[in-house]
Amino acid sequence: MTILKASNLSLEDVQRLLGFQKQYTDSFTPLLSLEPITQDEQQELEQIRNDFDRYLTTGKVSEGQVKFLVLAPLMRLAGFYRYPIEILLEEDIADIEIEDEDTKIKGRFDILAITKAKRTKVNAFFWVLLIESKNSQIDISTGLPQLLTYAYKSLEHQESVWGLTTNGRSYQFVNIQQGHLPTYHLMPELNLMERQRSILLLQVLKAICQL
Repeated sequence: MTILKASNLSLEDVQRLLGFQKQYTDSFTPLLSLEPITQDEQQELEQIRNDFDRYLTTGKVSEGQVKFLVLAPLMRLAGFYRYPIEILLEEDIADIEIEDEDTKIKGRFDILAITKAKRTKVNAFFWVLLIESKNSQIDISTGLPQLLTYAYKSLEHQESVWGLTTNGRSYQFVNIQQGHLPTYHLMPELNLMERQRSILLLQVLKAICQL
């Protein structure tokens, strides 16, 4: 049996092995209900942006710093730390294995948000958001094959799942849907360092949190 690491797969590999079809979506609104953010939320968002910008000016920002400086405060601000959602980190999550005939794909992801209020079957939580964080100088598209591999497993429990790959500065949301051939929809890329796009980023995170 051939064993592949999810982190070593290309998009072509993922499409060939898992049958994924790619589509582009121009707007978040057909899939999410976006609400205005408050003045307090705008101020907190600006503080996150300024803190991260200070680190960007010094050079490379590590994956751990991206999680600590950006992802953690953004997810808290969007409501992911509140009941019934639970955050799991890499060390708390078992390895993912996908087996198809004579090929097995193994891997781990960074952060998983699940809601315990919506169970699809006993002991199976409804997965809401997957995040694969990458170094701030790495293009976010490099995280897509790994993200899609993890999301593919979650389609066993739900019809669609939201995913996010980010380097801290840029954010690529993906909506993955079940079907005879699973489809992943690439949403418009967002940027934390641009004020209007950062506001949309928080709106999208809040909308996903409320699903």
